[in-house]
Amino acid sequence: MSSTTPQWTPDSWRSKPVKQCPQYPDQKALQKSLAELKKLPPIVHPREIVKLKEHLRDVAQGKAFLLQGGDCAELFDYCQQDVIESKIKLLLQMSLVLIWGADKRVVRIGRMAGQYAKPRSSPMEMVDGREVPSFRGDILNGFSVDERELDPNRLVKAYHHSAATLNYIRAAISSGIADLHRPLDWGLGHVRDPALKAKYQEAVNFLTDMLRFMQTIGADKSHNLDTVDLFTSHEGLLLEYEQSLTRLLDTPSAPGTPSKKEYYDTSAHFLWIGDRTRQLDHAHVEFFRGIANPLGVKIGPTTPASDLLDMLRTLNPDREPGKITLITRYGASKVADLLPAHIRAVEDSEYKQTVVWQCDPMHGNTQSVSGGIKTRRFSDIFSELQQTLRIHKEQGSYLGGVHLELTGDAVTECLGGSEGLDEDDLSTNYTSFCDPRLNEKQALELAFLVADHYRCERKEKRA
Repeated sequence: MSSTTPQWTPDSWRSKPVKQCPQYPDQKALQKSLAELKKLPPIVHPREIVKLKEHLRDVAQGKAFLLQGGDCAELFDYCQQDVIESKIKLLLQMSLVLIWGADKRVVRIGRMAGQYAKPRSSPMEMVDGREVPSFRGDILNGFSVDERELDPNRLVKAYHHSAATLNYIRAAISSGIADLHRPLDWGLGHVRDPALKAKYQEAVNFLTDMLRFMQTIGADKSHNLDTVDLFTSHEGLLLEYEQSLTRLLDTPSAPGTPSKKEYYDTSAHFLWIGDRTRQLDHAHVEFFRGIANPLGVKIGPTTPASDLLDMLRTLNPDREPGKITLITRYGASKVADLLPAHIRAVEDSEYKQTVVWQCDPMHGNTQSVSGGIKTRRFSDIFSELQQTLRIHKEQGSYLGGVHLELTGDAVTECLGGSEGLDEDDLSTNYTSFCDPRLNEKQALELAFLVADHYRCERKEKRA
């Protein structure tokens, strides 16, 4: 640490301006909840966090690909067996397609087991002609208008729902939910475009033939086919909660190496700083510069290229490869104008090949249609992702991952895709209390399209 850098402590963020900070009316109840959180055991272990950091180092160096996905805002009600299983299965299926296309190992991170808070542009909103506090996620208040008051007891509820969700993720994976010996549903009946369907069928045939071949020669007996790693993540928005779960713990190290202790935020394996809270001189950057977890930072149209290096030097002064993931989210109409300068600012500096570049094609493409319904067009989502892939190729950098809001359920929240969902279809099964998500078919389709990009790129290199 530089001699001019102020000393970091888990509560040094309190000396900085803070955004999106809830003002609890009952401070005594808040302190009681925080005291309880501080006594509870970690949700994740440093050994798991270090393992993810090693995987992300490989992503930063172009040896692996990062798939991160899940709900916009997780609800306590999503802590159910079928809901959790559907997300695990979808992420597994998408990762198989990406492995086929990119010919790289895939690192999986779920936006789950803790994504209970959402930043809001206004603390109040109108509901049926009545002004009420905005819904800010289950960790703060309820969606029902009679549950909109901030309730500090929800902080402890969030801990228990996160722990229960992660417990079942671990149990399901150890019990074989990700076992590749089991058949997967590769149904393509929803795909209307013949050319697209042919490409999908090629991938499905390859994957099923590969698994059948491995079974024939006995290579399917490997334990690696029975299980996968699935890490958890959420936006680190509520610093009171994150501080309460931050612990000074032994860092796992090889035998014979000196032991050391570091601060780990044990609420999740991976946390990110949102677009609304990434100010360099504010509380969120101050808090996260002191923890050992891998971190993400949302980068958007309002991010000056000059801020990127200051951000990296603050959050990753030792230039640890894979420590920081830059999550770009511009919108399909803006990415071509903004991304190249951001890439050059980083790749022409001492941080070349140390960051993970990840595309979030969701948040810059939200729009409202008739009746004020929030949606996203699949064509815009894919366009931003496609442009991002092309720009990284032109700039000589590596797009190491995608960050998606998705669900394993058959929701109708995003327009388009091979199902051809239009505005009239949105009301069929629109269940999100926040932003629209890709359904399982749209998410898998996006994975196929990314895979096709990498396969075409490999063919060009061989030509």
